Amino acid sequence: MITQGLIKELEHEGSQTKKVLERIPMDFFTWKPHQKSREIGALALHVAEIPAWASRIVTTPEINIDTMVREVPDIKTAYDLVLISEKSVQQAIADLQKANDEDMMAMWTLKKGEHTVFSLPRVAAIRAMAMSHLIHHRGQLTVYLRLLDISVPGIYGPSADEM
Repeated sequence: MITQGLIKELEHEGSQTKKVLERIPMDFFTWKPHQKSREIGALALHVAEIPAWASRIVTTPEINIDTMVREVPDIKTAYDLVLISEKSVQQAIADLQKANDEDMMAMWTLKKGEHTVFSLPRVAAIRAMAMSHLIHHRGQLTVYLRLLDISVPGIYGPSADEM
């Protein structure tokens, strides 16, 4: 089944993401490396919530980002970020376990207002909006950590701080 590979990947990427989120410095939560950059806290929250996109994709035929409702949680600690990430991953896994190959090959659409951003089979949309998106922004977070002189965890092998 298509979902089994995605579930294993979500579990793996979730565990790697946890190592990064655990290191987010709350005393620098509003820090950003450049005026056009996101604050580290906002970026970390985004990373923690990205796996929820797998659930959104597998349980809906489309999403319009202009009308999407989103609650912004109150983050007090890095552990809060870890809990949000773990919840996102677990919900995504639960929803993927209910889907079959036909569900995963059905088209899913992302819209912004009346504009269609893309339509892809769900499996491809999950790869783009959940997996690649997560990996991209998690990489940004590791750069932020490096710039703050915070030890960067190894993700796909040891980091320079672990050698």
